[in-house]
Amino acid sequence: MATDVNRALLESGELEVTGRLVDASNATLYAKVVLNAVEKICIYKPIAGERPLWDFPDGTLADREYAAYLISDFLALNVVPLTILRDGPFGFGMVQEWIDIDEAIDLASYFSQDIPELRRMAFFDAIINNTDRKIGHLLPNLSGELYGCDHGVTFHEEDKLRTVLWQWAGEPLLPVEIKSLENLLAGLSGDLDLSSHLTHKEIEALRMRIQRLISEEVMPTPSPDWPAIPWPAF
Repeated sequence: MATDVNRALLESGELEVTGRLVDASNATLYAKVVLNAVEKICIYKPIAGERPLWDFPDGTLADREYAAYLISDFLALNVVPLTILRDGPFGFGMVQEWIDIDEAIDLASYFSQDIPELRRMAFFDAIINNTDRKIGHLLPNLSGELYGCDHGVTFHEEDKLRTVLWQWAGEPLLPVEIKSLENLLAGLSGDLDLSSHLTHKEIEALRMRIQRLISEEVMPTPSPDWPAIPWPAF
């Protein structure tokens, strides 16, 4: 869970861009926030730097990234780094806590393991309909926790799950996962308001996806109608 100190830093700290991640297709800026002489590294993605996507004509990448964080936080999955929306040097956008990954972990072999941390991520991706879970979007840290990044192409109204985490395809959902789905469904009709960040169609598709998972009680399987793994996979 995010600490009050970290949240205050991201929300109120002075945001200074110090670099850019050049491999990203949208403007992804390496930055820091400073508040009362306390400094924290973060990622800043201004909406002005987003490239239009033909299959996501409405909404913004930043809003979908924030909606993904809200669901992770609501369910206490803790698979998305602390994420906020705020203004910055290049306009309004998403700001996300930087995660220092464990450099000793070989992601090329790590992603295919059958471990709870990866299953939690696969379960989360099934909920948010992640179309782009690459190996490089997995962020295992030095404390043994696993975070994921780049959740801008999610919540599509059509089923478009593309992921490298298929090792539980078709397996029964765990009781705790079904309970989480039931809590999330109730939350969408109560305290979890995503209407400022997702379209009406995306929210209704999210409800239907959750209901289907509860009804079928199994993890999703790859569809024959589109590539099941994103390209490039890393």
